[in-house]
Amino acid sequence: MHKKKVFFLYTEVATYFTSCIEELSPAAEIHVIRYPVNKEAPFEFKNKDSSIKFYERNDYSYSDLLKLVNSINPDAIFCSGWIDKGYLKICKSYFSKIPTVLCMDTKWKGNVKQRIGSIVSPFVISNKFSHAWVPGNTQKQSALKLGIKESKIKLGYYCADTNYFTNCYLDFKEGKIQAYPKRLLYVGRYYDFKGITDLWAAFIALQTEQPNDWELWCLGTGDIKPIEHDKIKHFGFVQPNELSKFIEQCGAFVLPSRFEPWAVVVHEFAAAGMPLILSSEVGAKELFLKKEENGFEFESRNISDLKDKLKKLFNLSNESLNLMSERSNVLSQQLTIEKWCNTALEIIK
Repeated sequence: MHKKKVFFLYTEVATYFTSCIEELSPAAEIHVIRYPVNKEAPFEFKNKDSSIKFYERNDYSYSDLLKLVNSINPDAIFCSGWIDKGYLKICKSYFSKIPTVLCMDTKWKGNVKQRIGSIVSPFVISNKFSHAWVPGNTQKQSALKLGIKESKIKLGYYCADTNYFTNCYLDFKEGKIQAYPKRLLYVGRYYDFKGITDLWAAFIALQTEQPNDWELWCLGTGDIKPIEHDKIKHFGFVQPNELSKFIEQCGAFVLPSRFEPWAVVVHEFAAAGMPLILSSEVGAKELFLKKEENGFEFESRNISDLKDKLKKLFNLSNESLNLMSERSNVLSQQLTIEKWCNTALEIIK
């Protein structure tokens, strides 16, 4: 059977995306143009599937890119947002001939800028894209407001490497039943919008108020200087394939973001069987957090509320923590790499 040809017009590629397209590649011929790797998230990519062709955006002018796409003659184009004007022109030239898919994580907030965007969309967005593929329902509302038909909108665009993280959960499950690790894990950049200083403040306040066994382990880099505290450890940026040792040694995951349209990292650590503490701004809570069942939600920027939720978590019994761990993994299976591939193939066909 003839393989369908798919072109991804991408920005910064992350390893969860490469895991998804590697799973898709037996069923489709895949081409990806990408931006340079972000210095704060220097993912190392080992192209395990040589049939997937990668191209560097910096090497192509618009006319060169159009020639490349035309030479491949794709059966579908998937485009990361609308930031790249060259990408938009490519989609415009293929619009109504093949599926041209807008992939975006913008939440609908109904502010003035978004309302203006929905008015001008017929001239700048919906005349270029036949479909939209979005992470969740708040993003679906944005796609609808941009004029994409509901029947052409798919959910589940951001997907963790569920095979890797679920295997971690299964590998370490028995050890955590025997002795639950009292370490809270943060994985993300050290930026203000990530709320990391709120996390440090809440954690230290609770340690002062109610000294306990829990530590906070932070993985990431950025422009905020790591705080010094005897119960907070900093490990810098860690490659995804090296996360298993942290999953084994940590007992819960926290994401205190002040702004976070989705966050694949939530899906990753839910699959790894981590109880979750998430701010109200984290989009991925829609799928992967059931309050009081596998974790807690706190009001973004509210250090006192975050401290209270940390206190709740730290006071749980080992049995309750293990039940939350199992529930997180179950919730993570609502979206898997296999389901991601099925959605991609539905759009392509």
